Amino acid sequence: MRRVAFLSMDSLDEFVFDDDLAVEPLRALGWDVETVSWQAREDWSRFEAVIIRTPWDYQDAPDDFLRVLAEIEQVTRLENPLRIVRWNLPKTYLREMEGLGIAIVPTRWGEAGASDDILEHVEALGADEFIVKPVISANADNTFRLTRVTLPGRSDEIAEVFARRAYMVQPFLQNVIDEGEFSLFYFNGEHSHTILKTPKSGDFRVQEEHGGVIQPVVAEPALREAGSQTIANLPNLLYARADFVREGSAFLLMELELIEPALYFRMDPASATRFAQAFQERMLQPIPV
Repeated sequence: MRRVAFLSMDSLDEFVFDDDLAVEPLRALGWDVETVSWQAREDWSRFEAVIIRTPWDYQDAPDDFLRVLAEIEQVTRLENPLRIVRWNLPKTYLREMEGLGIAIVPTRWGEAGASDDILEHVEALGADEFIVKPVISANADNTFRLTRVTLPGRSDEIAEVFARRAYMVQPFLQNVIDEGEFSLFYFNGEHSHTILKTPKSGDFRVQEEHGGVIQPVVAEPALREAGSQTIANLPNLLYARADFVREGSAFLLMELELIEPALYFRMDPASATRFAQAFQERMLQPIPV
């Protein structure tokens, strides 16, 4: 059996995940899967490939995380590759996607230590209710849902959080609550499955760790087209997840998850097999330069 590592974190006790569903499809193709923390002292050369899966604490030490990925890529194949991780780590990639003609949620960008400028960004967006979050973030950590009225009362907390973090400001889109967020999954550039994530009552965060409800859906043509246009601007990758929210007749890109997205294999019975086959196909090809 050839060996592949699923890159994870020390403990996933507080998270919902289902990567184990891909183990048997990979084993059927001759791969022995081992889950390894990115913070482990490991000889990465003993694996023929390392797949970034659930290192959901990397945002606490992004420089260390990138250093480990660089060490891995020096001795074996890394999926997705480091250059993609570096590009996708700060959410400023959304500016590039917008420049390529992809409709995104309107966004303003703020520098670390400049939280006093948030109201200026809000006024430029013309928003009464808005989201402020770090440019490098995961799991909705340090994400604030605010209004012009509530902002002053949380200014000290926000100033502390963003003293050393760049941030982004977006209008809060009511449809995140009324309908939810759509996630489209792609393996080797091919659409695999789609889910709808809705927050629990009284919340706006759609992650399961925060009580969000997940269900499989069939992507309507306009949503499939938005996803296809987005993925067409990327190199061919083992996995990609594109998150959208409906705004009027359009679907706006919220996130493009290329580092460690949950892939929700349990939402589509054949998706784990498609993932394993996509990985097998890539292993028959040279490592992209």
